[in-house]
Amino acid sequence: MISALTATSFFFTALLLGYAPGPDIIFVLAQSAVHGARAGLATMAGLVTGLCVHTALVSLGIAALIKASPLAFTLIKCAGAVYLLYLAWLSWKAAAVQHQGKPPDFPGYLALYRRGIIMNITNPKVTMFFLALLPQFCDPSRGSIGMQCLQLGLIFMAATVVAFSSVSLLAGRIFSRFNRTAKGQVILNKACTLIFVTLAVLLLVTEL
Repeated sequence: MISALTATSFFFTALLLGYAPGPDIIFVLAQSAVHGARAGLATMAGLVTGLCVHTALVSLGIAALIKASPLAFTLIKCAGAVYLLYLAWLSWKAAAVQHQGKPPDFPGYLALYRRGIIMNITNPKVTMFFLALLPQFCDPSRGSIGMQCLQLGLIFMAATVVAFSSVSLLAGRIFSRFNRTAKGQVILNKACTLIFVTLAVLLLVTEL
């Protein structure tokens, strides 16, 4: 069982990390800008669900096995990049449809939730990050390291909810007026296309 001091310090550390620029928060920002704050919240829920998987991997020690296997790391990384390129194609397709004057297709909150999960669990960088971060806040004298990692993972999820929710609400409010016009929607979707392609490239060049 982690101490209250450790829990508090880790929460604020995780909160700062949640606001730091990265693929997940950029993904939430993009969905909020295009589809509104609720879409960003649905995406955030999917990303946080994905964090459950990474927390379980670290708590069970499986993350160490992935780190020791360059092939497994590469396969997961490639799967994540392919999915990001697929999202880029969807955004480009949406922009093309909007350019013709047709109303944009909203994928639905459940679809955005699923996208958040898939994007998060196919990013091995998150698992490696958890593997490097969580044990630093563990104390062997306070019991099972795996259980402490699980508790820290739950705290990290709570901090992520706070950070990503605030970003979703702010982005939805800022871009709401801009997103009301067809031209604005085309620009936002093309920007999302560029973002997804960039994230895919960055994920591919990630080293173990």
